[in-house]
Amino acid sequence: MARPWDDFRLVKAIADHGGLTAAATRLGINHSTAFRRLTAIEAALGTRLFERARTGYAATQAGTAMVAAARAMEETASQFAREVAGRASEPTGQLRVTAPSGLVTDLLMPIFAAFRAHRPGIHLDVVVSDDALNLSRRDADVAVRASNDPSPNLFGRRLATLGWALYGRADRAEADPRRADWVTLSEAVGDGRFLRFVAEHGDPERITLRLNTVTGLCEAVEAGIGIGLLPCLSADARPALRRIGSAEPPFADSLWMLTHPDLRHSVRVRAFMDFVGDAVVALRPMLEGRPLPERRARELVLSRP
Repeated sequence: MARPWDDFRLVKAIADHGGLTAAATRLGINHSTAFRRLTAIEAALGTRLFERARTGYAATQAGTAMVAAARAMEETASQFAREVAGRASEPTGQLRVTAPSGLVTDLLMPIFAAFRAHRPGIHLDVVVSDDALNLSRRDADVAVRASNDPSPNLFGRRLATLGWALYGRADRAEADPRRADWVTLSEAVGDGRFLRFVAEHGDPERITLRLNTVTGLCEAVEAGIGIGLLPCLSADARPALRRIGSAEPPFADSLWMLTHPDLRHSVRVRAFMDFVGDAVVALRPMLEGRPLPERRARELVLSRP
């Protein structure tokens, strides 16, 4: 008996998330609805799809087969959507873009505004996320990512290097990093390189705050909690912060703009990547922590015809 697509989506979500609660949240339904639907699917198929355990839901052989079918169906639907999007003849319609929160607020939003004035027929759906969304499933059409190792399966353009440097409060005297309190990213970020930097240049016992995301890092140093490595893009724009030393090359990440190869010839994807990419490239000195060649560079870029 043929099963509706929603049944496959539910089973795949349970397998991906290891349980009903997270799967229900992902699909926008409540736990009891997900439980009833799974029970009905198993009854209709005459077999169990998952073994229930205290650690979560583990797919049975039948469940694994249904998940594999769901993934194949999802890829086929995504490929169809990419092909349709790539055949559009006019740069109009919705474009989903994903980028980390810091880049959206400190760099991209003015450029998005300029792009919208340039291409009013394209409507942006911006997904602010520090996670790498799956472009093959069209979780996004274009991704702006800080990465030194982007997926070789994606088509893209390297835009700039994102510089990092050590900063402290501007109203405080020059501090000896060995005797200063520190704010840093946690071990889970950047393979622990931020904590290693503190161990080399400061005192790990004086780490007063750790964060698992760049969001909030500048605010923590600005609040006086401690000195810390910050992205130059964000920190140099804050008068309350001052740089201690030069930019640190080991912490520089490449900034990429990426899309799925099937979308590289889409007129709206191409229009967005060309415009936004050129605007970001013009701001390379600021992104790398170097002074802009002229103070009005940002305004000149964003006011382009």
